[in-house]
Amino acid sequence: MPSTAPLIAVSDTDLADLRARLRATRWPEPWPVGPWEAGTDAAELRRLAGYWATGYAWRTHEAAVNALPSHVADIDGTPVRYLRYDAERPDAPAIVLTHGWPSTVLELTALAERLATPSRHGGDARDAFTVIVPALPGFPFSPQRPALTGAEQTHDLWHRLMHDHLGFRRYAAHGGDLGAGVTSRLAEAHPEAVIGIHLLAVAAPADHDPASLTAEEEAYLASVAAWQAEEGGYMHQQSTRPLTLAPALADSPAGLLSWILEKYRAWSDCGGDLSTRFSDDFLLTQASLYWFTGTISTSFRPYYEYAHHLTRRVRRVDVPTALALFPADLSRPPRSWAERTYHLTRFTRMPRGGHFAAHEEPGLLADDITAFFRDLR
Repeated sequence: MPSTAPLIAVSDTDLADLRARLRATRWPEPWPVGPWEAGTDAAELRRLAGYWATGYAWRTHEAAVNALPSHVADIDGTPVRYLRYDAERPDAPAIVLTHGWPSTVLELTALAERLATPSRHGGDARDAFTVIVPALPGFPFSPQRPALTGAEQTHDLWHRLMHDHLGFRRYAAHGGDLGAGVTSRLAEAHPEAVIGIHLLAVAAPADHDPASLTAEEEAYLASVAAWQAEEGGYMHQQSTRPLTLAPALADSPAGLLSWILEKYRAWSDCGGDLSTRFSDDFLLTQASLYWFTGTISTSFRPYYEYAHHLTRRVRRVDVPTALALFPADLSRPPRSWAERTYHLTRFTRMPRGGHFAAHEEPGLLADDITAFFRDLR
């Protein structure tokens, strides 16, 4: 049986150590470039690091995190931490939400609340879900899987959590970024249990004939290549030599903050101004969770495992699938591209929002998930 447990407990010594490291940061020599031109803006990083060291109230946020409805399930010796939001009506279907990188379960709480209690947010109680939000292995709150090979992959852990431990015979699933891959593999491997999936990104077709590409698909693939050349350095590093990078980010909180801060700016619908989408406290809480749990290194594992063919490739998903595309997200494939791999029954282009849609636009996302699953209940 799953048990309740606080998500995090930081000692006074560890908190003091973080603040001392921030105050003692050895800053690099500046370049003669404009803000954000060659990476994280030095002035913004110094401002946030200074606030993290002196003004940011970790204990307040620690208490808020520990007030979340958290549980831990032991799956044959592999602990899985998750949040559970019970539906406001009995016999509601269950849905599992999976986050991505550099995110945590904290990013999904506003979405989870809307799905579990829609009547509190202007919706209909009949649309409620019981919502399960597991922490990806190796990310804040869940330890990494015990081995690169021979251990159950994340999608199988999710099925065992939902079906075997929590007793949901059938359930729905949603994910973006890395969570979209987990969700896709979950549906492919367990179609008898998965009602349908709602995604923010799709797996590329395992095989395709270049001669069959439409003009829209060719333009999309060209945009993906251009994005990888301009923005994909982080992915290449995390996929090829993650343990070269890891000691620096595990030792320097300013370095850790710099590594993830740029992604929140570049991948969100913030128009270049982080404050329009994220408060300082939200960004620093995310960074603090990675720092205090020591998980920035292990959060790189999905990239390395996929690049080295240790992760199951998605070939065909036959359960009903919805794809919601937010305009500032990393990838916005045409419908036909998704249909090569998925049984796509809903395709939505959102008016605003980016990669962190569950935090940026939880209302839009909840409405789309609700509308998709309404006919599948």
